[in-house]
Amino acid sequence: MRVLMFGWEFPPHIAGGLGTACYGMTKGLAKNGVEVLFVMPSASGDEDQSAVRIINASDVAVYDTCCDVNDFLSKVRFLRVGSNLHPYIDPQEFTELVEREQRSQSSEFKFYFRQKYKFSGKYGANLMEEVARYAMVAGAIASQNDFDVIHAHDWLTYLAGIAAKRISGKPLVIHVHATEFDRGSNVNPEVFRLEKMGMEEADKVITVSNLTRNIVINKYGIDPSKVVTVHNAVDFSGRSSLSVSRGVPEKVITFLGRITFQKGPEYFIEAAAKVLKVCPNVRFVMAGSGDMMNRCIRQVAKLGIADRFHFTGFLKGDDVQKMFSLSDVYVMPSVSEPFGISPLEAMKSDVPTIISKQSGVAEVLKYAIKVDFWDIDALADAMFALLNYPAISKVAIENGREEVDNLKWDAAATRVKAVYESAINGK
Repeated sequence: MRVLMFGWEFPPHIAGGLGTACYGMTKGLAKNGVEVLFVMPSASGDEDQSAVRIINASDVAVYDTCCDVNDFLSKVRFLRVGSNLHPYIDPQEFTELVEREQRSQSSEFKFYFRQKYKFSGKYGANLMEEVARYAMVAGAIASQNDFDVIHAHDWLTYLAGIAAKRISGKPLVIHVHATEFDRGSNVNPEVFRLEKMGMEEADKVITVSNLTRNIVINKYGIDPSKVVTVHNAVDFSGRSSLSVSRGVPEKVITFLGRITFQKGPEYFIEAAAKVLKVCPNVRFVMAGSGDMMNRCIRQVAKLGIADRFHFTGFLKGDDVQKMFSLSDVYVMPSVSEPFGISPLEAMKSDVPTIISKQSGVAEVLKYAIKVDFWDIDALADAMFALLNYPAISKVAIENGREEVDNLKWDAAATRVKAVYESAINGK
C-alpha cells in the first residue's frame, strides 16, 4: 500500500507536536508495510527519510505537461471560491489562464504555467496564501505519482488533500490533531470553514482522542460513522538517559508548552501561589513561549512569587529532556488539549505528572493525576501530595513508566492502516 501524505512540518524542523506525531506515525506505518510519500511545503534536505520519501513542494512545478491544463484547472477551481480564502492567484488571473488555455495549447502557455513556488513552511502573515498555493501544488503532485490513499494532517493541509483527491479520484483520510475550538477562546471563521470543508470531503476522519471526535461530530456536524479515534503514541528510540546537575536545592514543578489560553498557564500560576503558602521550598518553571507570556509574568509579579518562578522561553530537542530531568513534578493544566504528548515524555523521564481531565491523553493514562483545569485547589493539592508523600510519587513513577512504554506508534499505525483499507474499500 502506498500513501500520499501531506504535512506542514517534519523533524528536525518542528514548531510543535504535529511534526513529531507525523514522524512517529510514518515510522509505524513503515513497519506495517505501508510506503509513505510525505509532502511538505519546504524541505531542508536533512529530514530523516529512513521510513518515508520526502517530496518538497517548493521543487514541484504546478503543471505537468502529461496532463490537460484545462482539466487540471477545472478540478482545482474550488481553491479560488470563497470570500475569505486568499487564493493561489486572484480570480481574474485564474480566469485569464483558463481562457488562455482554451484559446491555445501553445508551449509558451505551458512554460508559463510550469513555474515553481517557494514556500516558507512557517506560520507567518501570509499563511493562508501558502495554504492555497500548497493545495495547487498538491494537485500537480497527485497527477505525477501513483498511490492508493491520501492522508492530510490538520487544517493546513486539508485543501491539499481535497485537491489531490479531485485530481486522482483516490480516497481522502484527514487527521484531526486539533480543531479551532482547541486553539483559543475565539474561533477563526476562516480556519473553521477550511476544517469543515476537509471533514466533509474526507472519506474517513481520524481524531487523536474521543474528546476531539466529539467536537468533530457535534461542532462540525460530521457523520459519526466516518470518524475514528486513534490515540497518539510516543517514540523514545535513540533517546539516552541524561545526568544533569541541579543548581538549586528546592523541588521543581514544571509547566512545559505554549503559553497560550489553551494550555491553561494562569491556572498553573494560581495553584503555584497556593502551594508556596504552605510549602515555600519549591521552585516553579514555565518553559515555553506564546502570546500570554507577558501577561503571565505580570500575574506572577502581582502574586508576589517572582523569586520562586522561572521563565525559560521556548525549549526544543535535548533541552526538553534536560528540563524533565530537573523536574520533580510535571503539570499540564490545559483548558482544551486534543491529545498531549508532553505528559508521556515526562512520565518516561520518571517525573510524576498531573494533567487536566479536559485532555485527550487522559483517556489512555491511569497513573497520571487528573484534575479539572479550572479547579485550582485540586491542582494545588495534587502538587503538594506529589512533593510531600513519597509513596504517591513512587507509584506514579513506576507505573507511569510502564504505562507509557506500552503506547507504541506501531500499534497506532496498525489502526491507521485499517482506516486506509476501509476508505479504499468504501466501507
